[in-house]
Amino acid sequence: MSGAAPVLEPDAGGAARGRRVGQLLFHSLYRTKTIDAGKVPASGPVLLAANHTGVLDGPLVFGLAPRPAHFLVKSELFHGPVGWVLEHCSQIRIDRSQADRNALHQALAVLARGGVVGVFPEGSRGLGDVAAVHAGVTWLSLASGAPVVPIACLGTRRPGAGVGRPPVPGHRVAVVFGDPVHLLAEPGLPRRQVNRRETERLRRVLAAHVVESSRRTGIPMVSAGPTDDRSLEEAS
Repeated sequence: MSGAAPVLEPDAGGAARGRRVGQLLFHSLYRTKTIDAGKVPASGPVLLAANHTGVLDGPLVFGLAPRPAHFLVKSELFHGPVGWVLEHCSQIRIDRSQADRNALHQALAVLARGGVVGVFPEGSRGLGDVAAVHAGVTWLSLASGAPVVPIACLGTRRPGAGVGRPPVPGHRVAVVFGDPVHLLAEPGLPRRQVNRRETERLRRVLAAHVVESSRRTGIPMVSAGPTDDRSLEEAS
């Protein structure tokens, strides 16, 4: 793109330092369980795609993933103390009000060097049942060739609690990693059709993984209650 500002590649060192702090905090504050982390490829580009129910999902996956990751984080959080932490952990700011090409190209730069990018394809906090997802993770996977590892975040929001309310210290939380999914661009199919098909395939895999992970860990999924309103997600 002529005249476009250069893409600033996120610093791998910042993500690594932040991950160590995240590990310490979660193991100190909560009863944390990490399952099947070995399913994340030990090298090469990888996309982490997790369900999203609570405010702790991002820090939880970031801290417990087996490799340092750069998550796409909404730009509204990049202010005050939280913004300072996100900047120093080299997370990627994304403007959700538009197709943020700069954020996507930063993510591609991380993948091109063989790094890890994290995405919450539901887009905002809700029930975490993966009833609908955005196509950004599909675009990144098809553009980079990186496999997508589905992740179930469980326990980060108590059933019936609001989307911005973290669980009390000592609560059980878990991150369950699934088998990598390789998205495919079938020759001859229009790009939009490929994106729709592969996005739906990934949605089904992630949704099934969340249900199975809940059964496996005994940690319940979030269910709709009087304090749950999908309209609240836009403010999350």
